[in-house]
Amino acid sequence: MRRTCRSLRPAFLASCLALLTVAAAWPQEKAAPATVLRAARALDVETGHMIAPAEVLVQGGDIVEIGGTVRHPAGAEVIELGDSTLLPGLIDAHVHLFLHPGAEDLQTVQESVAERTIRATLAARADLLAGFTAERDMGTEGAGPADTAVRNAIDAGWIPGPRMRVSGNAIDILGGHEDAAGYNPDQHVLPNATHANNAAELVTVMREQFKQGADVIKIYQTGKDKMIDGRLVTPYQYTADELQAAVAEAARVGKTVAVHATGEPGTLYAARAGVASIEHADELSDETLRIMREKGIYAVPTFVISEYFAAHPPAPASADRLKKMLEFHAKEFRKQLAAGILFAMGSDVGPFPHGTQAREFVLMVQYGMQPLAAIQAGTLHGAKLLGWQGHIGALKPGYWADIVAVPGDPLADISALTRVSFVMKGGVVYRR
Repeated sequence: MRRTCRSLRPAFLASCLALLTVAAAWPQEKAAPATVLRAARALDVETGHMIAPAEVLVQGGDIVEIGGTVRHPAGAEVIELGDSTLLPGLIDAHVHLFLHPGAEDLQTVQESVAERTIRATLAARADLLAGFTAERDMGTEGAGPADTAVRNAIDAGWIPGPRMRVSGNAIDILGGHEDAAGYNPDQHVLPNATHANNAAELVTVMREQFKQGADVIKIYQTGKDKMIDGRLVTPYQYTADELQAAVAEAARVGKTVAVHATGEPGTLYAARAGVASIEHADELSDETLRIMREKGIYAVPTFVISEYFAAHPPAPASADRLKKMLEFHAKEFRKQLAAGILFAMGSDVGPFPHGTQAREFVLMVQYGMQPLAAIQAGTLHGAKLLGWQGHIGALKPGYWADIVAVPGDPLADISALTRVSFVMKGGVVYRR
């Protein structure tokens, strides 16, 4: 019997209806021949200089001029944004479009890839409307290369969403961090990652993922994590030589490797291998920090997911452990800041609601980062990590017109980034 939205459970029906609503309304606006944005301020994220008042001229999807006043071509649309600050579009380097709040390990069991893909399109729209005009999807968690389809649909203009770099399924060892452990083995529950147990298997899996459209490779390098006597204990999954083989294979085709790595020695092996970024990075030894600084490897802290899980533990018995892990990470973060390594903003959004991840900026500042540095992590540094430097991440003539506005001054109140009031991507207005 042919299945339709009517034959599916209510939660998915709501997703179907929401997607139909999005499709019917899309596109809501088209790029004007010329647009002038006018606001009280615009932030130069490279220097921290605030242009006040500020105007930005956008034509053909690009930024043409920025200053106190700019040319107003005949017929240009002028958008008044009042007491706001203009910023480059925000960049989240660690998202999961294919996850949503709830039992994360059961989503791949209970929901089809088709359902999860529909949910992913809704997640992409929510993130865009929250001001995130570019993102890196860090694993579909069992949905294979479905994020390639979402990325391509966004690029084709079929659905609204951020610019995407996608990784397909993450890679894991047999019995590793995402290998569906704890289930009845007779049920053969599928893992949320693709198995590779040595360097040769890593290369084979990566080549298949590149064939399927992956822009970046995500590898699970540590886990599961435990706190023992105030110490983080987490087994590594690949040696430095195995990770080096993966990094070399990615470099062969001009791509990069990011690793999920929370502690030593897995983080050290990843740094020695020369990965592009270490996700979560709860613990980084002095030697790891030295190598990261020398090689320009980014740490992506993902505080907000830890805060969310500490407040919403999967089981009451885990609440204290999760809180202690967050406190441990916050203390280590201050050491990492002092070491002078690079940071990119990444939230791990998905297990908590899409469109709310700007909370990550607030936590980065709360735990010791200066507001300008936090904004740079989610603009300049994110652009470089995603391979879009020179195109996004700053308000400059010749850059793509990915622009957001927030109320007030985010350098004085970083939480302004959680209240985005205007979103433009590629010269097209998505929120105003």
